[in-house]
Amino acid sequence: MGGHRLYLKGMAYHPAHDHAPDHEHERLGLSGRALISELNLAEARCVADGQKLTPARRRVLQLLMQAGHPVKAYDLIAAFGQGGEGPAKPPTVYRALEFLEHQGLAHRIESLSAYVACRRGDGGHAAAFLICDCCGRTDEVEAPVSEALKQVAGDSGYTLQSVAIEAHGRCAACRT
Repeated sequence: MGGHRLYLKGMAYHPAHDHAPDHEHERLGLSGRALISELNLAEARCVADGQKLTPARRRVLQLLMQAGHPVKAYDLIAAFGQGGEGPAKPPTVYRALEFLEHQGLAHRIESLSAYVACRRGDGGHAAAFLICDCCGRTDEVEAPVSEALKQVAGDSGYTLQSVAIEAHGRCAACRT
């Protein structure tokens, strides 16, 4: 991994490249009313599922939504207290991330060891991530889970609960 870091509100993302992109990208994170609206929707989803979006869980989700790109847990830990909530201990952030994943509000990007907010609105969906190896932009799209995969899983005695596909390449801005 190179020394380039993309910063957003105090959180660093480390793309797998050795140089900084020499072009601009649109800001993908949420702020203002859009952020508050999404957080309120997430809280309503939790309540509907009989769960509680505690202040720590809400803060971690807020940081993910503000970033708009995958964020490593240690960057979430570092940024946690910047909103006046006070510093967080690592277990607090990791437990919040586990909860958010379980509720379908966040995904772990395994190849990056990072987390990203899920705003698709339906828990348990199959997710595919298009990851730019130049700038780190990550877009979530509906995963093309075929009936053949479901059949193979069923034939092997499995019931699929979640599917995540990660595809690496270059986004449109980095290609040009």
